[in-house]
Amino acid sequence: MQAVDGALYAAVAATPTPTLDRALRRLSHTADHSKISLAVAAGLALGPGRSRRAAVAGVGAVALASATANLFGKRMVRRRRPDREQARVIVARQVPMPESASFPSGHTASATAFATAVGVVLPPAAVPLGALAVAVGYSRVHTGVHYPGDVAAGAVLGFASAAVSLAVGRALLVRGVIRPTVRGPSG
Repeated sequence: MQAVDGALYAAVAATPTPTLDRALRRLSHTADHSKISLAVAAGLALGPGRSRRAAVAGVGAVALASATANLFGKRMVRRRRPDREQARVIVARQVPMPESASFPSGHTASATAFATAVGVVLPPAAVPLGALAVAVGYSRVHTGVHYPGDVAAGAVLGFASAAVSLAVGRALLVRGVIRPTVRGPSG
């Protein structure tokens, strides 16, 4: 598996994409600390009932994904970050190398968790947020800080975190711990 992961990483590193380098570097940086997801959640929170529910579901899923990736996944697996020099990752596309372990990709876990949870509650948001999550995941390989396997594991963790977050939300609703919002024409 490591050989396949390394080969895919090297193939991405060797692919000349000067047009994408700056954009993906910027995207990767903007996704730090789930800034994109939190900004979208803030916008959704200003909307009607379903949008607010989507914001809460998304933030809950991000919190779970981030905690699981950073407090458990990275500490348990302790996979080293890729060697960008050996793979000859173009300097123009690089972001600062994180000090944490490589597996799983926390950026991908959080972006996928947010996109999935919000998309379930607010289906029109599923495709654009899903595309954004895929772009964030690819940006982590493109900028040289993750192997593709780290990103794949982050996506799986993101899906699982969204499922758990949504299930907890439903359980709290059923038990009357939280109240449903009043549904109007938009949600």
